[in-house]
Amino acid sequence: DEVARVAPDLPLRANLSVLENIAIVPQYRQNMPYEAAADQAWALLALLGRTDAAFKRDPDLSHEERFVAKLLRAIILTPPIILVDRPAQLLPDTHYPPFLEGALASLEGRFEECWIVDYRWNEPLYAPR
Repeated sequence: DEVARVAPDLPLRANLSVLENIAIVPQYRQNMPYEAAADQAWALLALLGRTDAAFKRDPDLSHEERFVAKLLRAIILTPPIILVDRPAQLLPDTHYPPFLEGALASLEGRFEECWIVDYRWNEPLYAPR
């Protein structure tokens, strides 16, 4: 199965906006024209209520905005599995289990499963997906 990772070691491209970072995936993988890819990226940002971050670049993003950009970059091609690697590193100033739950609930139907790699003792914090 195809797995799309959201991880600290997969940075956004600093020279692109959030919208462009998300849109580049279908442009590269499916040879989609920019306008169509940007429309898809905008729609995903709207699902999460984050269109205000669309034209920001990486250095100007909050941790939550950066996480949303990485999550949507992973999810834009509707992979079967999303793997969120070390959410505490990605969201150091956010109570991340409810934040993740809300974001994933907003994206219901765009992936089959979400695996969260975290410390074993945090397992009760997450609903199974």
